[in-house]
Amino acid sequence: LAAIRRSGGATWRAYKGKEALRAVFAGDLPEPDVIALLDRWCGWAQRSRLEPFVTLGRTIRKHRDGILAAIRLGLSNGRVEGRNATIRLLTRRAYGFHSAAAAGALVMLVCGPITLRLPHGK
Repeated sequence: LAAIRRSGGATWRAYKGKEALRAVFAGDLPEPDVIALLDRWCGWAQRSRLEPFVTLGRTIRKHRDGILAAIRLGLSNGRVEGRNATIRLLTRRAYGFHSAAAAGALVMLVCGPITLRLPHGK
């Protein structure tokens, strides 16, 4: 990382941009700060001349209201993606089982009854 920093260039700018966007979504900032940082990041992305960031900035601006609503409500698909990864792993382990019901039973054994609570329902 230090060598990339010393050399500068597009790779270092891309790294700094990625880290700045991660800070926006860290979850520890009040909403007005998130809005300001997200708008500032989108502006930086447009000026960066790094095509993937220009495209991402455009996409974020297009979906800005939904992104801010998800941040405000504390919604994330992280739990669902984690559960999907576990189920995919179990499916690979279940090759050779004699029936799909056995694979389903393995999923229920490991994952248990799935009860998801929405953050705004607290």
